Amino acid sequence: MFTSRSSLWTEFHCVDSDKTRVYSERSKSSPITLWLDRDDGLLPQDPFLQIAPDSISRLKSLFVSTTPDHLQAITNYFSRPAPLLENLEIFGSSDDPFLNPVLTTTLFDGDLSSLRGLCLYSLHTTLPWRNMVNLTSFELGYVMYPRVTVGQLLDFFESAPSLVDVDLTFSTPALGAQSGRLVPLAHLRKLSFNGFQPSSLLLEHLLIPAGVKMTIDLDLDGPRIEDYLPRSLDNLRNLSNFKRIRVHFGFHFTSMEFIGPNGLVEIDSMSPGADTPRSVARSLATLDTSKTKRLEILRSEPLSEDLHQVLVSMKNLRTVTLSLCKDLRSFILALAPVPNSTTQIACPRLEELVFRTEERFDVETMVEVAAARASGGSPLKSIRIINWGELVSREEVTELLKHISHVETSFEARNVNYGYGKRSDEAYDHGDDSDEEG
Repeated sequence: MFTSRSSLWTEFHCVDSDKTRVYSERSKSSPITLWLDRDDGLLPQDPFLQIAPDSISRLKSLFVSTTPDHLQAITNYFSRPAPLLENLEIFGSSDDPFLNPVLTTTLFDGDLSSLRGLCLYSLHTTLPWRNMVNLTSFELGYVMYPRVTVGQLLDFFESAPSLVDVDLTFSTPALGAQSGRLVPLAHLRKLSFNGFQPSSLLLEHLLIPAGVKMTIDLDLDGPRIEDYLPRSLDNLRNLSNFKRIRVHFGFHFTSMEFIGPNGLVEIDSMSPGADTPRSVARSLATLDTSKTKRLEILRSEPLSEDLHQVLVSMKNLRTVTLSLCKDLRSFILALAPVPNSTTQIACPRLEELVFRTEERFDVETMVEVAAARASGGSPLKSIRIINWGELVSREEVTELLKHISHVETSFEARNVNYGYGKRSDEAYDHGDDSDEEG
């Protein structure tokens, strides 16, 4: 009974040819999973490859890992159709990116209509492959020489309209503009970029639906935020209504998050450039931030002298958190209303300010700004001052309470975790907005 049950013999792990023959016979007509990966290297003359072609029509999953010298010869064994194939992973492992082999479209006779998942690493292929209508997951990694073009990726996306998850690792195109072309990805839920190249060139041509989580990680310093996002955000539907913005400038790290009920964009980069704060301010001024309720800034210089104009557009901002930022006075003054102007009040619905600082807090400037906002009809309701150094005195708290309903001061040790890590998936998936009203 054990040997006659065909579904128990469908995992082929390329151990030896005799075992492969036994599995091939006992699996009968059941769909099979084939692993072509050996510690001592898989060669075209491997005995296994002399047996595998007889079972290609039954392939459900195929994993191939070998050197660039042998990959093409091995994949030549798989030129026949595989109508049951759902998952395909090919790794042309090499320490030299110039040795990436070319994977031709003759694989499985060019018909991958049954494919659900496709993962290609360290190789080059003449995308698109046709008949990808059922593909839902696509990973392309370390395709650097020659680099895939924007046009090739757009052609591929058009041939795979059911894509849900796309991951480009060191494979973001740097050339091949397609003026005016826009490709919809109606079923997309997750889009990831990782590597050296900014993603704006490709994003110019993709229609990103609401609800998408987009992550962008760069390994070089200095790119402007404009390089991460397209010049026009009209096609980024997942950013049509973000409610929270986070900006984090560490000594060796920059992180930005744009969070809303329609999606999430996470941007991470190593070693921010000298112009990063100013660049972020310019970019924020071009985005639709009218629905943003929370702004969190960590370890930043003043974003720029235009910070007031950035805040003016945030009509619904309720909470601002500034942690370990330098020159807090500039941030505080940016909240002051413009004299003799009813339209230039920054964040008219702002209720709560949270400051975490290791320096002496500038109470005098805060009192002036709070008084001006109260007289202008936009009073602050709450302020929290968490200090690593000298605490705010009782007399200063009394002055603040003349213009702010609730004042809270406290002391925290330097090793406190402020919770600036990634938000939980649960909160994101359920659109948790319970704390947005402060």
